[in-house]
Amino acid sequence: MGPTGAGVLHTDYYQLTMLAAYRHAGLDAQATFDLFVRRLPEERRYLVACGVQEAIEAVETLRFSADDLAYLRSLDAFSDAFLDELGEFRFSGDIEAVREGQTVFGAAPILRVTAPIAEAQLVETFLLNQITFQTNAASKGARVVEAAQGRPLLEFGLRRMHGLDAGVKIARAMVLAGFLGTSNVAAGSRYGLRVAGTMAHSYIEAHPSEAEAFISFTDAHPGTTLLVDTYGTLEGVRRAIELHRTRAGFQFSGIRLDSGDLAELARGSRALLDDAGLTDVRIVVSGGLDEYAVADLVAGGAPIDAFGVGTRVGTMADRAYLDSVYKLAAYAGAGRMKLAEGKRTLPGVKQVFRTETAGQFTHDTIALAAESCSGTPLLEPAMRSGRMVDSYRSTLEEARTFSAAQRKRLPDSLRRLNAEGDAYPVRVSERLQREADDLAPRLRAR
Repeated sequence: MGPTGAGVLHTDYYQLTMLAAYRHAGLDAQATFDLFVRRLPEERRYLVACGVQEAIEAVETLRFSADDLAYLRSLDAFSDAFLDELGEFRFSGDIEAVREGQTVFGAAPILRVTAPIAEAQLVETFLLNQITFQTNAASKGARVVEAAQGRPLLEFGLRRMHGLDAGVKIARAMVLAGFLGTSNVAAGSRYGLRVAGTMAHSYIEAHPSEAEAFISFTDAHPGTTLLVDTYGTLEGVRRAIELHRTRAGFQFSGIRLDSGDLAELARGSRALLDDAGLTDVRIVVSGGLDEYAVADLVAGGAPIDAFGVGTRVGTMADRAYLDSVYKLAAYAGAGRMKLAEGKRTLPGVKQVFRTETAGQFTHDTIALAAESCSGTPLLEPAMRSGRMVDSYRSTLEEARTFSAAQRKRLPDSLRRLNAEGDAYPVRVSERLQREADDLAPRLRAR
């Protein structure tokens, strides 16, 4: 088991049948695979790489247990000799990858694996699963952070996530993107995230009256945030103000609005609170929010201090997947490429170089790793001979800070929510393009 909680059987069946066939054919030379997103969705101008470090850490610890081998033996599809070899499996290859939190674009490798072909093949499904999902999540989260314009954000979506592991990974991805914290206690425990929350409407409904519920909860949690919209938002605010005025020791630091016209209710609530001298009480809003809703509330000048976002962000409701792939680029020292229409790949061991001018990124260039190109190489040594490279590791806070700094260096047009304007240029070096053009006809003739 790796740090992500994934076992080696979290793979596609055909990965194992290919491994057996590679063994049968005697194919065991070094291979290089690239993991990348073919093209960005229309709604995305950039992506934020996330889950890369954890996925690589998990590769370091992948093993076939006795139970795993017993299950594979029960399929009656593999020889005993092959299964014995799986029992000795240890990943021995090298991995180059972008930094956790790096901004990335379509076609450019996020990660490069070089290992004996069977080893490199085996980790495909796991790497794609972990990196694709978390990169998509962090990219969505970064858009919400842009929309909020500095206002704190909390992730509230666990109850509607696509499984428990997804909920934990979503929380981490959102914090990497710039969220303040999460309601997910398991994610807080695993990653040291700030956990936060208020109450549910059921707590209010379980009491004889809203006032008694407010009193009970503030007695248990002085200075809490009160959910005020169970029976009527402004009435709930007035009730909280009255309790503050008449009941000694009644303290609350915020109110949460979860339904209705959030902009108008925030204005009405702010006016009531300010008139009562409660200018320090914060207004938190939640309820079906995404980057577009947050942007509209901010643009409209609604007096909102913080946002709780959940379902639409955590499920990436407008773009639930990325067109990510893991493709063979070299085998036994020779370039390899796919020529299928619309899915053509680039051959060879590659690097991505990023060029900037006056502190702003201008373009990326995909080139052969052996080339001398201008710009900063993005793929760094992350694993050598099956062991994680210590200099590649970063804490979540370091990745969060790094990611924010990288996004600030993007052209302003890419950070807007709309998809207007030119896409970020990702170029192919002349030498790499020549190699691809020379190789393609030779492969077609096979």
